[in-house]
Amino acid sequence: MKNYDNFFFPSDNFEASKKFYSETLGLSTKFDFSQHGMIAFKVGEEEPAIIIKDKSKFPTAQPSVWIEVENVKLLYDDLQKKGVKFLSEPFKIKTGWAVEFIDPSGNLLGITDYDKQ
Repeated sequence: MKNYDNFFFPSDNFEASKKFYSETLGLSTKFDFSQHGMIAFKVGEEEPAIIIKDKSKFPTAQPSVWIEVENVKLLYDDLQKKGVKFLSEPFKIKTGWAVEFIDPSGNLLGITDYDKQ
């Protein structure tokens, strides 16, 4: 595991959340895919962002932390052998591959790589 990738928060009121993070907290936008139900906000000069997910487009969204790894598919195989229960098989995203799983306390985690960069 290399670094934090992003922090995801679900939103029941996407427009209010966008306003809170941009206007109230003063965070700048890293990327805006509002038409797809997501917007990311930069925190300082750090690479990881806070990504708000619109629950009207992602009804099962819950808070999660994604971690950058070298190779999702290899780590997926290794963690499966160790008993980790994944929510799906690895899936393609714009920057590479990702997959999510639940820790023993019910927290949602994800791993992602930047295979396409």
